[in-house]
Amino acid sequence: MSLGNISVIGCGTMGNGIAHVFAQTGFAVNLIDIKEGLLSTAYKNIETNLNRQLKKDKISGQDVKDTLSRINLSTDYALAKDSIVVVEAASEDKKIKEDIFKRLDEICGPDTILATNTSSISITEIAAVTKRPQNVVGMHFMNPVPLMKLIEIIRGLATSDACYAKIESISGQLGKTPVEVNDYPGFISNRLLMPMINEAIFCLMEGVAEKEAIDTVMILGMNHPMGPLTLADFIGLDVCLSIMNVLYNGLNDPKFRPCPLLKKMVAAGYLGRKSKRGFYTYE
Repeated sequence: MSLGNISVIGCGTMGNGIAHVFAQTGFAVNLIDIKEGLLSTAYKNIETNLNRQLKKDKISGQDVKDTLSRINLSTDYALAKDSIVVVEAASEDKKIKEDIFKRLDEICGPDTILATNTSSISITEIAAVTKRPQNVVGMHFMNPVPLMKLIEIIRGLATSDACYAKIESISGQLGKTPVEVNDYPGFISNRLLMPMINEAIFCLMEGVAEKEAIDTVMILGMNHPMGPLTLADFIGLDVCLSIMNVLYNGLNDPKFRPCPLLKKMVAAGYLGRKSKRGFYTYE
């Protein structure tokens, strides 16, 4: 028996991870994107990740089948109409997100909660393009979604207590730990994480140490699971730059100035793992 109908907009790394955890928990999931080829790739990624869990004896073969059976792939936004919650996980671009929210606002019933997985963009500003700002909230999952326990729940200025409580309850059903955050640039996770990454890039640019040394200090000295430059490559240098710009412009504080080397690398197309080249090279 399904726990309810959920829609996820965007089937990239975050979107397919979000669909994975909802479906594995027992929700019926519409995974929606603009291209069928992208959806097919996302479905294969979910299947691969489920089989990885199976090999580690964390789930059963039946769990894999049941989870996949709950995922419906589509390019039709209209399928989101009767969802309890729609989670937008599209590109970290304010205009793209606002266009999606305007569209969902017209399609979905008045009680549907519209959530965004944005890592830095204002929830209040996204909510303002809808007729239901009280039912708009941030639901920021961490990558990789099936493994990471945290969800930042970000309240926009108009987010209602009932909306927050519903998302908090669903987060618990997913086996995640929800943390309440108010709507300020970068929220908590990226307001703390991105300046550290940015400062590591400054250290590299200024010749304080080589990239391997910078990463090793943070791994062995601070017990981080990976160094900040490796992490930047994993996140995507374009995403790091976008978040630093949100922090810099939103808080008007020079301490958030993006490192010139970061800007230069993004301009050159050195985006990290996804482009096979960032601070490190990837085959």
